[in-house]
Amino acid sequence: MPPRRRAAFEFVLDNLVWFVLAIVLAVFSLTIPDFLQIGIFLNILQNSTFIGIIAVGLSLTLIAGHMDLSIESVMALAAMVIALMFGTGGAGGGIVLEPGWLYFPVSLLIALAVGAIVGTVNGTLVVRLGINAFIVTLASYIWARGLVVALSGGRSVYGLPDAMRVMAVDQILGIPLLAWMLILVYIVFAFILAKTPFGRHLTMIGGNETATYRAGIRVGAIVMASFILSGMLAGFAGWLLASRTAGATANLGIGMLFQAFAAVVIGGVSLKGGSGRLSGVFAGVLLLSSIQTAINVMGMPPHYTQMIQGGLVLAAVLLDTMKNTVRRYYL
Repeated sequence: MPPRRRAAFEFVLDNLVWFVLAIVLAVFSLTIPDFLQIGIFLNILQNSTFIGIIAVGLSLTLIAGHMDLSIESVMALAAMVIALMFGTGGAGGGIVLEPGWLYFPVSLLIALAVGAIVGTVNGTLVVRLGINAFIVTLASYIWARGLVVALSGGRSVYGLPDAMRVMAVDQILGIPLLAWMLILVYIVFAFILAKTPFGRHLTMIGGNETATYRAGIRVGAIVMASFILSGMLAGFAGWLLASRTAGATANLGIGMLFQAFAAVVIGGVSLKGGSGRLSGVFAGVLLLSSIQTAINVMGMPPHYTQMIQGGLVLAAVLLDTMKNTVRRYYL
């Protein structure tokens, strides 16, 4: 195959999910009344925020050859901790900070710290003790969710200060701040994966951990960092989610782990490790959000979303197999 045609073919294979997203949006715009409007597209972007951010953390651990199933529960735990501290309703403690703008940085730091602590626990058990990441993070998923219920007594917490709700209500250039945060996270971590030694080493570890270790790279430290970053991203998502809901509930975010997994698989991150780009994950998140928004606009029962997401995950796995076959035999 000529080099130019081969490069074009590689581009299509690498960005297939973006073409699927464009086709899906075009079909929805042509077939669903009132779908083609700026407000709908902004809603798709904003609703992608929480799943999109935890999907980045999941991608980091998967690229390194591991996985983090705890992200959903860590997100809920971070949201509940700051709600219990600063909320004025339900079980909230109603801690007062003066001046009022301190609520913003203090609550953010607390949420990031919660995520970092759980990420450190996960990373230590995986790296230092050699326990399988699936088992470790599944256990963290369970105990962190249990801790959310224990801390709140199963009650809702509400009444967060206005200074903590800035992210949920303000806009820049007509685009919600939540959407800007999502875009910023993807830009930063896409740069880290593509342009920094940490990102390159992370990919090398997922591809061949033994060879990477023999090359003198600190495999344990990098894998540990991936778990800590995943936890901190989940904490950040929890902080944004608490801002959006003005509090927290015991079942906050249930089901988001599976949606994040679907987005990551659809986006082309290999479950075997060693490959994956966040641009594809971003497209996968937007695709799932677009389908959910279309179902809501049409007034269809919500269970159709789960059915379609399951089909998309299977389709994504089949497409990944097909792409590998094409690359192996035709490129």
